Amino acid sequence: MKVFTLPNFITLGNLLCGILGILELNAGRAENAGYLIFIALILDFLDGFVARLTNSYSDIGKQLDSLADMVSFGVLPSLILYSLVDSEEWYRFITFMPALFSALRLAKFNIDERQGDTFYGVPTPANAMTIASLPFILHSLQTQLSSIILIWSILAYSVVISVLMIADIPLLALKFKDYTFKNNSLKYIFLMISLLLIAFLKLAAIPLILGVYLTVSFLNNLNRR
Repeated sequence: MKVFTLPNFITLGNLLCGILGILELNAGRAENAGYLIFIALILDFLDGFVARLTNSYSDIGKQLDSLADMVSFGVLPSLILYSLVDSEEWYRFITFMPALFSALRLAKFNIDERQGDTFYGVPTPANAMTIASLPFILHSLQTQLSSIILIWSILAYSVVISVLMIADIPLLALKFKDYTFKNNSLKYIFLMISLLLIAFLKLAAIPLILGVYLTVSFLNNLNRR
């Protein structure tokens, strides 16, 4: 069994980003933790891309990818949410739900043979990307948002996204077997909308992009029916 492959080293880079992100968060640098999640997302894409390019898929690579994702896209995002809840009440621990349900999501993904052209449940990177944008968005808003509204918005998000990650709902997978518009129209529409949102709203667009992704996936389900 090949352990020392280039895709596996890239996956370890993803894991390292998660570890460094936790250290940055503990030092009070939430935005740096967000940057490290974005870097981990790039590495998560690259390990699969390189594996396809070099035909170096392996079972150990698949398991390693999930272990790295659990830290970078499960534990670290939940800790960011926890750091944003300015309260000593018990309900602050609700922010750990995305980490717990990410573990369930990743375990389910590894044994669910349907997860190919369609994802079942929101992918952990989509949740991680959304949470990574929050420190930047809140920094730009500064005191314009009530702390009570912020706390309960974060808690509500924690519960909803946790359920969506393990829900048996078919969602669009951004994988292209070919690049024709006819066979990938919804994917291209989603990408174009996402690029426009980012162009106008920068990082503030990311939570909206998650909403667009869910909407486009729903339309895709209707189209299939």
